[in-house]
Amino acid sequence: MYEQGAGTFLKRWGARRKRPPALLLEWMAGLSRGAVLLDLGCGGGQDAEELRRKGYRVVGMDLTAAFLRTAREEAPLLPLVRADMRELPFRAASFDGVWAAASLIHLPKTDAARVLKVLSQIAGPGATLAATLTYGTKSGVLTKGWMPGRYFARWQKPELARVVERSGWTIESVRVVSNQERKGRWINLIARRG
Repeated sequence: MYEQGAGTFLKRWGARRKRPPALLLEWMAGLSRGAVLLDLGCGGGQDAEELRRKGYRVVGMDLTAAFLRTAREEAPLLPLVRADMRELPFRAASFDGVWAAASLIHLPKTDAARVLKVLSQIAGPGATLAATLTYGTKSGVLTKGWMPGRYFARWQKPELARVVERSGWTIESVRVVSNQERKGRWINLIARRG
């Protein structure tokens, strides 16, 4: 489903995005210069390229081949990996940080919990995680809108906090935001590996 709708997504998302998201800027302020970062679910590579331009060593990862082709066109110097986030192909302590903007939302919560645990293992000591997740109570496959067929997990703050902490992360901030980077209500999370 994601490959089929990739063109529509890239066209709409690319037209809307003109500046880095507020959470990305907040997260970058706490990163060490030259940190090695993973952009989990990098899509067309906009955030990964922004991080690379700021001097970080970034690996973009996505499962959707069309997204990675666009990322390659937009950011030819960016290392890209095609992989499913449920089977991360990285060694322990490979990254100083993980950026997961609207990527974990496409997994059922039990899968997301497992991925968060693996992310804590591939992140080095003191590494940080920044993620955006959809806020709410009803998870499922969208049947209408501009991207029908995509699965969305919706989270409540306490529920997300429990899962994140059980996965080996210490929460630094978790807050609900409305209509910032994307329409609707979202949870912005920053956590550190304990």
